[in-house]
Amino acid sequence: MKKHIPNAITCCNLLSGCLGISFCFDGNLILGASMILVGAGFDFFDGFAARMLKVSSPVGKELDSLADMVTFGVLPAVIMVHLLLQTDVFHEYVPYLGYIIAAFSAVRLANFNVDERQSDGFIGVPTPANAILIGSLPLIMDMYPQYSEVILNQWLLLGITIVMSFLLNAEIPLVSLKFKNFGWKGNEPRYIMIITSIVLLAIFQVAALPMVVATQIIVSIIFR
Repeated sequence: MKKHIPNAITCCNLLSGCLGISFCFDGNLILGASMILVGAGFDFFDGFAARMLKVSSPVGKELDSLADMVTFGVLPAVIMVHLLLQTDVFHEYVPYLGYIIAAFSAVRLANFNVDERQSDGFIGVPTPANAILIGSLPLIMDMYPQYSEVILNQWLLLGITIVMSFLLNAEIPLVSLKFKNFGWKGNEPRYIMIITSIVLLAIFQVAALPMVVATQIIVSIIFR
C-alpha cells in the first residue's frame, strides 16, 4: 500500500494544475495562481514521501514530470496569456506568445529526466520556481492593486516570458531542496534558502514570491 502513497500525492499535484487551468479560463486568475502554490506543496511532499518510504520508482519519476508539465508548464503559460490579454498589446496575437513557457517547460522536464547531473541539484531554473514567479503576478496585483499598472505592461510580461523560458534550460547549476539527511553540514545552502524564504514571506507576504525564486539563484551561485 505504501508504494502508492507518493504517486497519489503526485496525482494531487496534477489535479491542482487541472483545477488552476479551469479557474483561469473562468476568469479567476487568483484561484488559478493559487493552485500553483498548492501543486508545489504536493510536488515537494511526493518526493519527500518516496524517499522516506523508500519506494521511489521509474513510473513515479515519469508521473511526476507529467504532473509538473500541467501544473508548472501549462498553467503558468495560461496565466501569462491571460495577463497579456489585459495589456495594450501591439498585435492581437501577441498574448499567445505566453504559451512558449509551456514549450520550454516541456523541454526542461525532458532534459531533467535524462540528465544524470540533476540527481541532487538542478541545471537551469526548475519549472516549479518559474511557475511560482509567474503565478505570483496576479496574486501581487490582488494584494497590491497599486502595482497592477506596472505588472500589466506588455514589455515586462514579454520580457519575463522570454528570459524565464531561456533560464529554464540554461546551463546554470541550482541548489534543490532534496534532503538526504537533515544535518547542517552539506545542507547549508538548502537551509539558507529555507530560512531566507521564510523571512521574506513573513515581511513581504505574497510579494516575496519573486524574491524567493531569486534567492534560489543567488544562493546557488554563492555555493557553486
